[in-house]
Amino acid sequence: MRITIITVCYNRKATIEKAIQSVLAQNYHDIEYIIIDGSSTDGTQEIIESYRDRISKYISEPDKGMYDAINKGLQLATGDVIGLMHSDDEFFDKKAVTRIAARFDYEPNIDGVYGDGIYVSNDKEERLVRDRIGGVFSLKRVKKGWLPLHPTVYLKKAVIDKHGLYNLDFKIASDTEFLLRYLYKHKINMSYIDAYIVKMRMGGMSTSLKRAFEVLYEDYKIYKFYGLAAILVVFLKKSIALRQYIVH
Repeated sequence: MRITIITVCYNRKATIEKAIQSVLAQNYHDIEYIIIDGSSTDGTQEIIESYRDRISKYISEPDKGMYDAINKGLQLATGDVIGLMHSDDEFFDKKAVTRIAARFDYEPNIDGVYGDGIYVSNDKEERLVRDRIGGVFSLKRVKKGWLPLHPTVYLKKAVIDKHGLYNLDFKIASDTEFLLRYLYKHKINMSYIDAYIVKMRMGGMSTSLKRAFEVLYEDYKIYKFYGLAAILVVFLKKSIALRQYIVH
């Protein structure tokens, strides 16, 4: 089984190398690794080029944002299963992709998998800030604001080909629309891996406080479009997130 991992980036010199190294360090044997760069100018491209012989496909060109770049990667992907590795993140350990592949082998009829993740501080100490435990999937949970952690989601290529790419109408929360479309509208069959898959750094596009209100507004529009009680669901979603923060 070939697994495609897509990394998209723009001016991520500080973190891109760790993301690349965590993919290349995986002990799974059949990985297609795709990097889509938005014409970085800070030295990111030079770092990527230093690993060029171990990257399956690499494009550096202007794009319309993160989700446009992800769509480019999805269109290039040839793996049986596809997932993302954001440029600020890393796999939790060297066996993460092996666990993903094993679940698809064990449950051949599933459409996708997801697991757990941790958020760490964006400094040398990498203090644990937030613990994101996925838990068993149910539509009832989705209706109450729960969604799997996006970078832990791996889907069969055939399912993505059937249900479509990321919606570029949403600039910061298109992953919410993508997951709702797949999980709520099309009710694909998901399996939960009770293990950590990714380590994410606070301060990325999805965790920056200054963008929180924009995310809330896009989430509201998305949940409303899918016929859910948008204000309540967004409130519940944020309540879930707050309960995940680690208090020392």
